[in-house]
Amino acid sequence: MNVDFGKYGDGLVPAIIQDAITQKVLMLGFMNQEALDKTEKEGKVTFFSRSKGRLWTKGEESGNYLLLRSLALDCDRDTLLIKAEPLGPVCHTGADTCWDEKNQNEDFLTCLEEIIQQRRQQADPSGSYVASLFHKGINKIAQKVGEEAIELVIEAKDHDEDLFLNEAADLLFHYLILLNAKGYNLQDVTEILKERHKK
Repeated sequence: MNVDFGKYGDGLVPAIIQDAITQKVLMLGFMNQEALDKTEKEGKVTFFSRSKGRLWTKGEESGNYLLLRSLALDCDRDTLLIKAEPLGPVCHTGADTCWDEKNQNEDFLTCLEEIIQQRRQQADPSGSYVASLFHKGINKIAQKVGEEAIELVIEAKDHDEDLFLNEAADLLFHYLILLNAKGYNLQDVTEILKERHKK
């Protein structure tokens, strides 16, 4: 990555930190080449602290690290966009972000799809229900969708709204897993519905 650290007089470039799942902007820090190298090597976002005059790994005292997920450089090569997974509140005040925003994706289903994808990539399936389903294969995932659909139909015939909605949630959740297993997502399905709507 060819970052232009000479653009500014102090040899630092801004680093915008964005949550890899919710897409919320979490904070802004500054990096020099050494901070960038350490971030890439160790997988924990590290800045150059202008107040401390040294490298500073976010979370080195609190344990609220920012785990590196991706790095991007802007068109002028003088600003970094870092997508990370926060292991706790990001701001020193205890807030989720330095703008005192809740770190939540307004589109929860998109957020849920990201979480499913992350669980799918887990090497050890024993600690995650989703990972264990992927480990068992497409037949088991499809079977679960069928089971949940039947349970939803059964509850639809009764008048217990709580049970009905919970079964609906179970079906939608497993449907998202099936889509992911087949290499698709809700947006792919939405595009088909849009095309049908035009006819």
